[in-house]
Amino acid sequence: MIKDLLSGRQTLSFEVFPPKKDGEFEKAYETLDKLAALKPDFISVTYGAGGSRSKQTAEIASYIKNTLRIETLAHITCVGNKREDILSVVNRLKENNIDQVLALRGDRPKDMGDEQYETRDFAHASDLITFLTTQTGLHCGGACYPEKHYEAFSMETDLKNLRLKQDCGAEYFVSQLFFDNDYYYRFLEKAEKKGITVPICAGIMPITTANQLGTTVTLSGSSIPKALSDLIAKYGDCPEELRKAGVDYAVRQINDLKQNGVGHIHLYTMNRPKTAGEIVAGIR
Repeated sequence: MIKDLLSGRQTLSFEVFPPKKDGEFEKAYETLDKLAALKPDFISVTYGAGGSRSKQTAEIASYIKNTLRIETLAHITCVGNKREDILSVVNRLKENNIDQVLALRGDRPKDMGDEQYETRDFAHASDLITFLTTQTGLHCGGACYPEKHYEAFSMETDLKNLRLKQDCGAEYFVSQLFFDNDYYYRFLEKAEKKGITVPICAGIMPITTANQLGTTVTLSGSSIPKALSDLIAKYGDCPEELRKAGVDYAVRQINDLKQNGVGHIHLYTMNRPKTAGEIVAGIR
């Protein structure tokens, strides 16, 4: 169980995403084989917007759990799904021997109308966690936001919601990506004061291409420190130099976290084994 892995020792885990097309699975398996050689404690598998790739998520998670023999965490989102949709996904996961999920609300699909959004079965991730833990027997983790969720009124409101997720059955949390460790340290202090007692994994994403700042990072709401923006400006026209600089930044960030008592690192690999391997070499 992942909650047991997170008890009492340092861990390193990875996030991967499933292929968009069925014909890309062979390459995905090759990527997973290379990542498995780095010996992560567990690997999480993303879900796709509105659950659009739930079948692929189950297949990739099954390969990790049943072939590679590594603990796996399947993401599951609820914003665009009815209860019967969630149960269908749960059954697919159970058929593949997957019993651990990261329960997320997810982003509103672009084609989702206001009436459908306002009458959805699961308004919040806490509702999904309650449903999964009481009705399906799955073990749930949840997400947390060192710089608060972009829709939250305040950090205090966000921390109350985080405590609710814990009270509803979340066994641990995985953080949104961040690039300034001071935000994370302050977040941990505030979470402890709010009564958050379950383990928290620090989510780290290496910036290895300039366009990441315009896509994933912008959507996450994470702030960009000057040191990182300076790297982008300096190496933006030199892709390989930028990749190396991004790896170095991530290594220094993780080592600082570890030196300050952060025991659990969750690396957003972007399905890039070479980059992940260089980071692992730099922190072990």
